[in-house]
Amino acid sequence: MIKIKETEVLGEGAVQLVTTKELELITKTKKGDDSAFYELISTRKTQLYRMALTYLKNEEDALEAIQEVTYRAYKKLKKLRQPELFQTWLIRILINYCHDEWKRKKRMAPTTDSIQPITSEPKSVDKEMRMTLHQSIDQLKSHYRDVIILKFFEDMTVPQIAEVIEKPEGTVKTWLRRALQELKIELREEDFYG
Repeated sequence: MIKIKETEVLGEGAVQLVTTKELELITKTKKGDDSAFYELISTRKTQLYRMALTYLKNEEDALEAIQEVTYRAYKKLKKLRQPELFQTWLIRILINYCHDEWKRKKRMAPTTDSIQPITSEPKSVDKEMRMTLHQSIDQLKSHYRDVIILKFFEDMTVPQIAEVIEKPEGTVKTWLRRALQELKIELREEDFYG
């Protein structure tokens, strides 16, 4: 698993992912302006929610993730040395939180409350295909899952992904290729292709 240091400074050639207005809000927040922090997080809440939901597969857990990530970001914002990399830093915090939640949930034994009753209602083929795809993605190694989610669910470019996970672009490309190969094999076994 990739554990990303949330306060680490990234190297040269970093992709700037924030606007001038966001840079101003970061500066104000570092000076103690809480309303600036609220506005700053508000600009990213949809992206954070979408990512959290992709990782955690549960609306309640995704909302809790956003709350926790917001808290962590607020507490550590003064340690952010390169404000222009705020988005990358915030996504790192979210990914780390989601990884921690995955590990925590794996340790927990399933309870009768978490077992869903099986219904005899027919499912749409589209929904079944999406569920199979998501289950296959969940089975990938965590670093493969991360690059797949960032690339195909968050529409990030390879340089942006490399920035977020702090790996060279070549590594990101290799992990994407291998992840897609594993998915293709898994989905073939599931008769996903028909």
